Amino acid sequence: MKQQRHIIAGLIIVLFVIVSTACGANNAGNTASNSEKANKGATAEQHVISTLKGDLSIPTEPKRVIGLSVVYPELLYALGVTPVAVQNYHPDFPSYLKEPFKDTLKMGIAQTPNFEAILASKPDLIIAPTWWSDKDYAQLSKIAPTVLLPQRDDWRDELRDIGKVLGKVEQAEKVIQDLQTKETEAKEKLHSLVGDETVMYMMIMAKEIVIYGENSDRGIFIHKTLGLKPIKEYPQAELSLSISLEKIPEYNPDHIILQLDDDSSQEVRNRYEEMLNSSLWKNMTAVKKKQVHMMGGKEWFSLGMSPLADLHAINDVVHAFEK
Repeated sequence: MKQQRHIIAGLIIVLFVIVSTACGANNAGNTASNSEKANKGATAEQHVISTLKGDLSIPTEPKRVIGLSVVYPELLYALGVTPVAVQNYHPDFPSYLKEPFKDTLKMGIAQTPNFEAILASKPDLIIAPTWWSDKDYAQLSKIAPTVLLPQRDDWRDELRDIGKVLGKVEQAEKVIQDLQTKETEAKEKLHSLVGDETVMYMMIMAKEIVIYGENSDRGIFIHKTLGLKPIKEYPQAELSLSISLEKIPEYNPDHIILQLDDDSSQEVRNRYEEMLNSSLWKNMTAVKKKQVHMMGGKEWFSLGMSPLADLHAINDVVHAFEK
């Protein structure tokens, strides 16, 4: 019996050792697994992208982004990212950005970025066009990971570039497609409202009155994108014409789209008032029919360079002609 007890006791000890070893292995496996998950979690916060300056590790979901270009902030916001600081040409944001950018720092615009303001904004990512920021790349990179993007002629390609950096490629394509749909709808709507009536686009500046042809940037938007018929009298070889008040009756459209270059400028306001009080202006067809459509100046500053600016301008034109 004693011998049997010894054998049973020995078996129990062996079994205990096996179980303990297995548990230890499981615990070690769990520890390794947890460690691996932790490491994966850490690397998931960063990812490597190819840039003009080589491979660069950037935040996967950046929270504090700066776009160093007058138009990059609009492209960022179109992709759902509100920049923490921007370079701004005008003292105030256009109306469509005033509320979303209420907490965004304005840094002004100069040949050299405002490094102090950029540093104070604590960015975790800086995106900038190479033509503007290549000379400042080393200094910007000390503040935050900096991605330089190639120069593009079309804002759609700029938006796609930024979309790739932010992992928002599909969203960028949706923004482009949605605007194209809006343009088509607006063109059809305006044709039903205006038909073959002629439209002229005018800008009041401090020293001159300018009218734009259908091949200028603004003219392409008005006459080709939106399909509004230009006046026959405009010389096709000219993108824009500077005209005097006395020359206005030579161009007598059914509708006038009118903007003040800077509505805060007293010189611009004076020239505008002078025109309004002129009998030459009062006798124009568009004026008599009350078909002069005023548009905001700075709201159209980024027209043709940003989907937000284009969308805002489309809505403005359609709304004006609906009246």
